[in-house]
This record gives sequence, C-alpha cells and structure tokens, in this order.
Amino acid sequence: MSLITPEKILILGCTGLLGASLAPVLKGNGYEVEVHGHTKTSRYTADLTEFGATLELLNKICPSVIINLVGLTNVDQCENHPNQAYLVNVRTVENIAAWIRQQSKPCHLIHISTDQVYDGASSHTEEQVTLTNYYAFSKYAGELAAAVVPGTILRTNFFGLSHCAQRVSLSDWLFQAFLSGQAIQVFDDVFFTPLSMQSLSELIALVVKNKPNGVFNLGSCQGMSKADFAYYFAESLGLSTHEVSRASVDQAINLKAYRPKDMRMDCSKFEQTLGVKLPILRDEINRVSKEYL
Repeated sequence: MSLITPEKILILGCTGLLGASLAPVLKGNGYEVEVHGHTKTSRYTADLTEFGATLELLNKICPSVIINLVGLTNVDQCENHPNQAYLVNVRTVENIAAWIRQQSKPCHLIHISTDQVYDGASSHTEEQVTLTNYYAFSKYAGELAAAVVPGTILRTNFFGLSHCAQRVSLSDWLFQAFLSGQAIQVFDDVFFTPLSMQSLSELIALVVKNKPNGVFNLGSCQGMSKADFAYYFAESLGLSTHEVSRASVDQAINLKAYRPKDMRMDCSKFEQTLGVKLPILRDEINRVSKEYL
C-alpha cells in the first residue's frame, strides 16, 4: 500500500467536450480527480461567475491543481453577447485566481485557452497575438487573469469523438455529414493545428506532472486547411466526399463574427520545455478515425 497521498485535481467545466476524455486519463495516472460541471449528474455545479460560490467550492475541495475547461466557445454567441462572454471567459478566471492567491499552500492553475488569438500567414509563436473577434478578446483577457498566479496557459484546438450529449466536435459534425450524404462546404482558406482529445488529455497529464509556468501553444505539427482536414478524415474513414465542396470562409453567410484564417501554431516552446515531440496532424486524424469505426 502506498503511503503517498495522490495529488488532488479539480477539473472545472468537466461536462464539456474535453472533460470526458481528460478525467479518465488523469485518474489512470493515479490522481485524485474531482469534477465540476452543469449536468444533473455533476457532483459540483457552482456558478463560477459568482465570487462567493467559487470560493465556497474551492474551499470545500482544496485542490493542489485546478484545470479550467470553463469557456463560452461559440464565436457568434460571444460576438452577440459580449457581457456573457466576459462573465464566463474572464470573470470565472478572476475568481479562481483570487482564491489561489489567498492560499498558503501552492495550487497550480492549468487554464485552457484557444488558437483563435492568432491570425495572419505564419506559424504563430506565443508572442504573435492578433485579436479579431470578441471570443478571442475574451479568451485573451482570461489568460491575463490567469497569469497573476502560478500556472500553465495552454492555447489549443482539439477534435475527436464526443462523449458529451450537449456538444459535438468538428470531427463529429463531419462524420455525420459523410454518413448522411449531407451537402456541406469546407473552408480551404482556414488553417489550424488541432490535436485529438486523447492526445491533448495525455499531454495535459504531462503538464500536471511537470507544472511549467507560462503560456504555451499546444497543437499538432504540419497543420492543414479545414478542407484538407475534412477530405483526409473521410479518406481515413473510407467514406464518400461526393457532397463535400471547398469554399472560402469569406463566402459563409451564416457567420456573424470574423473568423481567423490562419491559426497554425509554433509549438516548439512546449516541446522543448516538456521534452516531447508533438504528433503530426495526419497521424492524429488517423487516430481519431478509429474512434468512429
């Protein structure tokens, strides 16, 4: 029997897309994991935009690591409701950071941010921030709130089979479109470097172990356009793309907010700091395809 008490991790916003993948990985690594969310089955459901409710929750659990997955991620909803975006993406982080600053024992914050803080034709390093919509602005403001305490800020993007009834990932949407023969357009002028949720969860576990401080890009290597992603995903699944067509994001009439066209990230800082080699995107697509077969 081990006499070492496992580190206690609290995952906030665990009922979203990433949480269902992350929690089992952390438990499998021997951590004590508590989860917060907004479903009927969630043990903890505090409104983290409320300072008092946040303090009450964190005082009850007293984690040594907090992983913040809370976020309003619908880009157009953030554009239409900027105050709601501020409350969820910024004030929540301010409340968490305020609790951490009050503690005598160390608590490491791992804050999940977004690749949408980038735009322009290059492989972006952490310093090359370009804010082009309110979602990106609110997420960057959340990063600033997180940066006042010891922690790791991860700018990322991810895909994979959803285990969350309320949310679908990009790959979920594409898979259903391929299966049903739905006519869809995929953007050939929007580029990104996402990770599979499984790979991202495993890498977050590495962050929990090492606790590096600072802002890190965390994505795949050899990014591609969303159109190429869709076609390669279909090929990996062995499904038809007869109803799939390429288009420019500028032609999308149902998008209110501006969408960045190049969010590809230079992740060399993460690789060098953690001593890992990140996977290439094609391999990540192949890995995720097996989740659907």
